Amino acid sequence: MRCPYCHNEYTRVLDTTHDQRGGIRRRRECEKCHQRFSTYERPILATPLVVKKDGTREEFDREKLMRGIRIACAKRPVSAAEIERLVGEIESSLQQMGRAEVPSRVIGDMVIAGLKDLDQIAYIRYAIVYLNLNDLRAIREEIDRLLEG
Repeated sequence: MRCPYCHNEYTRVLDTTHDQRGGIRRRRECEKCHQRFSTYERPILATPLVVKKDGTREEFDREKLMRGIRIACAKRPVSAAEIERLVGEIESSLQQMGRAEVPSRVIGDMVIAGLKDLDQIAYIRYAIVYLNLNDLRAIREEIDRLLEG
């Protein structure tokens, strides 16, 4: 692992922790500049192809999913760790399905469910686009459903 500060190849592992999804977090120190930094390792497991509405297929893109959720959570009290956890849970669920292909709708439904628990404003922001809520009445009905549940 190269040091992100001086790009030296030699670093020393100070601490290693494991998470419930099989990832490994390592605290490291550069042997040259003595800066400390963390790395996160996770296993690369096969994720299914995503089948879009128009029938096209594309590789699952963790960063694309992360961007969409970050946009919905912008200026909300949602930490980066919570967003990372949600994306990790969705990715893990997709891998555990064991399917070669999954409709994009399935991923969207997982995001909607996760955001509903995480932050209601972020949920509404995402739902406006995902559920195609194109007028104020539709948005109000969704907010009313959220308040009732």
